[in-house]
Amino acid sequence: MWCEKPVSAGSGKDWVVEMEKMLDGADRAAETARWSKPSIYRVPEWLKDMATDDGAYRPRLVSLGPFHHDDELLRPMEEHKRRAVLHIVKRSRKRLGEFAAAIAGVADELLDAYDNLGGRWRREDEGGRRRFVEMMVLDGCFLLEMMKGLSDRRAPDDYAPNDPVFSVHGMLCLWVGIRGDMLVIENQIPLLALYRLEQVWRGNTPLSEKDINNLVLNFVYDPLKDREMPREDIIENKLCLHPLDIYHKNFCELTEAGIHLKKCRGTHVIDYRSRVLCLPTVSIHDGTEKIFLNLLAFERLHGDAGSEATDYMIFMDNIVNSERDVALLRSKGIIRNLLSSDTEAAQLFNNLSKGAVLSPFSRLHDVRRKVNAHCRRPWNRWRAILEHNYMSNPCVLISLIAAAILLVATLLQTVYSVLGVYKS
Repeated sequence: MWCEKPVSAGSGKDWVVEMEKMLDGADRAAETARWSKPSIYRVPEWLKDMATDDGAYRPRLVSLGPFHHDDELLRPMEEHKRRAVLHIVKRSRKRLGEFAAAIAGVADELLDAYDNLGGRWRREDEGGRRRFVEMMVLDGCFLLEMMKGLSDRRAPDDYAPNDPVFSVHGMLCLWVGIRGDMLVIENQIPLLALYRLEQVWRGNTPLSEKDINNLVLNFVYDPLKDREMPREDIIENKLCLHPLDIYHKNFCELTEAGIHLKKCRGTHVIDYRSRVLCLPTVSIHDGTEKIFLNLLAFERLHGDAGSEATDYMIFMDNIVNSERDVALLRSKGIIRNLLSSDTEAAQLFNNLSKGAVLSPFSRLHDVRRKVNAHCRRPWNRWRAILEHNYMSNPCVLISLIAAAILLVATLLQTVYSVLGVYKS
């Protein structure tokens, strides 16, 4: 006869007890609150395997935040972070403790921004929380010093004119590298930290969350942005999550203004109703692939980010198949290609969207449907061939007109000859 065996210590009973303790956190409200906190993520291996650039998700010059804080290759910049803090404290005539207290007051919120951070940064007894506050002060002050220096177009007077980092020459030379590291998804610092540090720095001078957004946007500015579009139409009054979030919001505004047709303001190329498709101008350079890979990773890992960047890359992949397509878009001013060839630019678009799926809610489905319907009509294809092969070259066009006149004259002569025979 079967009978239940006694449960020994360390058996499944312990697992059941532990799981039952977690039941309270399994309801929808608790899980929604949990997943709404993180906004900075480590890129999973399956996503890294899809990237053609092995270093796309790693900073190369400066670490920001805890994920790459102990990277030996990034350690030389730590000295300059400390120098930035000392100069800011002295210049602002504030105490260092005020900057640390400002960060400590929001430490829980800053810690929660990092997904699966690990307990060592939170433990009070081991000094992890204190080290986290110190890191946020160092990283935040370093960024503020760099961003404000370039924004003012001048280096602070309290640095040596030949300073390797904080002179005009130093900031201009390091800008591309620092900007690239600021857009790495694993290398983000919450803008809340910058906001609190800037509050202390300014003292009684008014500061809005939009001021921090604009400061960061100016630093990570790229030719991808439409220079004619008012900045007020792009940046929110509410504090953004981090630098990559600002870049993402700026990019997605441009996507709506360009690809979604309704807000199109620039040069047009094709649309079903008027044979015009509006596309935003995009610059392709050595850092473009890294930036886009981190934008796509941010959308895949952060549920509230949307899918505009991913949808845009898939749409461009559908348009660009070869260097001839890049050349056409370049001739229309849609692509600014700073790479060595149009072939490289075409490969970039074709590689970035691998494994990605166009969102079922994307309005680009309607744009693509209109373009495909336009292309499927035989007359549109014939007219395109006629325009491309014959009407684009004046000499060929003149030859075509002459041939048409000769053909009509020949037909008329034949008709008159037939009519003459018929009358006879």
